[in-house]
Amino acid sequence: MPADPAGAVPGPTPPDRDRPDDLIVLAIRVGVVASLGVLAVQTDVSRRAPLGVVLALVAVAALYALLLAAARVVGRTGPRPVIVSGTDAVLSLLAVGLTGGASSLAVAVLPLVVIANSLRTERRRSETFALLVGAAYTAACVLGSTPAVPPVDRVVTGLWWTFYLAAVAALAGVFVRRLDRQYRAVARAQAETIAERDALVEERDLRRRLLESHQARLDGLRVIVHEFRAPAVSLGALARAAAQDAPSPTLDLIRANVEHLEEMLDGVSDVARIDGPALGPARNRMIRPHDLAVAALTAAGLPPERQAIVVRPSALTVHGDPQRLRRLIGNLAENAARHSGSAVVELEFDRQGKDLVVEVRDRGPGLSEDQLGLVTHKYVSMGDRRGTSGLGLWIVSELTATMGGKLTLSARDGGGLVARLVLPAW
Repeated sequence: MPADPAGAVPGPTPPDRDRPDDLIVLAIRVGVVASLGVLAVQTDVSRRAPLGVVLALVAVAALYALLLAAARVVGRTGPRPVIVSGTDAVLSLLAVGLTGGASSLAVAVLPLVVIANSLRTERRRSETFALLVGAAYTAACVLGSTPAVPPVDRVVTGLWWTFYLAAVAALAGVFVRRLDRQYRAVARAQAETIAERDALVEERDLRRRLLESHQARLDGLRVIVHEFRAPAVSLGALARAAAQDAPSPTLDLIRANVEHLEEMLDGVSDVARIDGPALGPARNRMIRPHDLAVAALTAAGLPPERQAIVVRPSALTVHGDPQRLRRLIGNLAENAARHSGSAVVELEFDRQGKDLVVEVRDRGPGLSEDQLGLVTHKYVSMGDRRGTSGLGLWIVSELTATMGGKLTLSARDGGGLVARLVLPAW
């Protein structure tokens, strides 16, 4: 009698998912038992055992099927697979022997028994089991057939079915192995997917914590800059007012140091804006480069006689972010003013295709080839002024990259430095 093949795929299966399979197996068992009862009645008396004996076998098979079904219903595992397969084979072979041997239609149950066993056991065991069932069937043919069936025909029939039972076991084994490989491939894929998902979640959490930590540091930096800026501005205003009323070297020194402190605060503020998200979206509008140049050079402390501004064409207007552009030019102008002494600082705007080209030229000591590659790094200062932050050109480089432009530094003929900006504009 064929038994429940559940468990062929390793691993626990939810009961609700097993229920359709249990119903199918139960239906097959009921059908097999019923067919044996019909076979007992329909088989010629001369070819079968007494009807009472055959019906007793059918009753035992029905009770056996009921016990297996009850075990599944109450959630018990039931007998070991080898016991189930052996019992199925014994009952089926007895049915063959009691209903005609080589001429019995009960032989059709044996392939079901072999297939069910193949789903429960390993390949070699299933094929060995098929051969044993085939040998037992041959014996049932020899012993259970009527004298009208020649002995040779009995043996041939037994060997014939033995071959096909072995073939069925081998073919079922192929199907089982393929299903097992597919199951394992799906299991590996699911495990990899879960591992990747866990890694992504962990990476996302780590990134979030790093961003929160970084944002907290930036917020602290902005608070410090804000708290320092107010007293620095007030102190600078008081020093300038006092110097106008009563000039003295001490007040001049205080004013110079306050201006330097304000410059360093501007630099630290720019670092906070570049490293964090505080830059925000660009606020683009129409800009008159000449007006922007005058404001930037004046803010850098250059008097009108030290300013040389060239705009080509003279009525040039561009579309961009004036605050960012002014910060770029202001940093370059401050750097040029710091190193040029009393020389003029030249600022030139030129429209070349879709780009705005800005050049700031000074007559300072200039930089060597090695220094040109280092001066745009953070906290690098090549000048002789003590206490400079070393952030000005780095800020220009970072802001330029943020705006999609390019900064180039080169030595100027006759001494000095040329800072060239190429920025997208329209």
